Amino acid sequence: MKPTDFAKYLTEFLSIYLPRQKNVSKNTIYSYRDTFKLLINYFQDIKAIPVEKVSLNMISSDLLTDFLEWLETDRKCSISTRNQRLAAVHSFFRYIQAEEPAGIFQFQKITAIPIKKSKKTVAEYLTPEAIKLLLKQPDKQTRKGRRDLTLISLLYDSGARVQELIDMKVCNVILQQPAIIILTGKGNKNRRVPIMKNTVSLLENYLAENKLDKPWKNENPLFTNNQRQKLTKEGVAYIISKYVASARQTSTLVPPKVKAHMLRHSKAMHLLQAGVNLIYIRDFLGHVDLRTTEIYARIDTETKRKAIENLYPDLIDSNLPDWSRDQTLLSWLSSLK
Repeated sequence: MKPTDFAKYLTEFLSIYLPRQKNVSKNTIYSYRDTFKLLINYFQDIKAIPVEKVSLNMISSDLLTDFLEWLETDRKCSISTRNQRLAAVHSFFRYIQAEEPAGIFQFQKITAIPIKKSKKTVAEYLTPEAIKLLLKQPDKQTRKGRRDLTLISLLYDSGARVQELIDMKVCNVILQQPAIIILTGKGNKNRRVPIMKNTVSLLENYLAENKLDKPWKNENPLFTNNQRQKLTKEGVAYIISKYVASARQTSTLVPPKVKAHMLRHSKAMHLLQAGVNLIYIRDFLGHVDLRTTEIYARIDTETKRKAIENLYPDLIDSNLPDWSRDQTLLSWLSSLK
């Protein structure tokens, strides 16, 4: 059977255009790939269109809008996930425009599908006391407990995204003073992040215990599971949730749900509260735009406002007179030109 134009261009988009021409990260390619797997499932399961019959001329803006609604209603995806899938679709059809000019009007209608607005979520973070409590939970007497303590400590201390952490190799850890780790962030951009002496000590012991301090182990993943495979996001989430449950048996300092990204938010907030400049925090976190980092300043301002409200009584009497009942004042205001 002759391949369809959709199959041809999708293959070129994922295997040639994105990695070779756009130089996007493999994680972005995986995300885009997953989007089109969902789209193909939608064609087959909902529209009863076999994948070998899907062609570009049958993919319209209305069909893709229905697909996005299906993601939200049937698959219960969040608005942010919906928008992420739409971004992949937009990118593909912008690529197609240059390859198939005859369909440019149809493709531009697709790229004009708007991103759906959603409520801005507040970046949740833990207090320093909650972080300390969480780090007390792993059992230092066991090998796995020592690994988990090192992992959580490094995740917090470096402010790393969870994907950056699980992608780390042994060669990305440089413990000679000044100790740093090298993280590969979005767009395959590397950044060098300093780590504190307690984390350095944990890493030194962890590398020695697991015989990772040998030159021929440099390309090995830093953290692995029981099968000696690189940890997954789900694996890291499981480790954190286990110690959250343990911490909550004795205290409510740690909230019921702690995601890995909250440790990154926590580090950013603690740096800000310690007086570190936002520019340095931006570079530390690997943000491209300072506006992304400014969310922590807004959160900190709101936190301080609430604290002041709780600490100090109202100095201004809330029982102010109702000026709307003062007819003399109203008459005077009405006379103003």
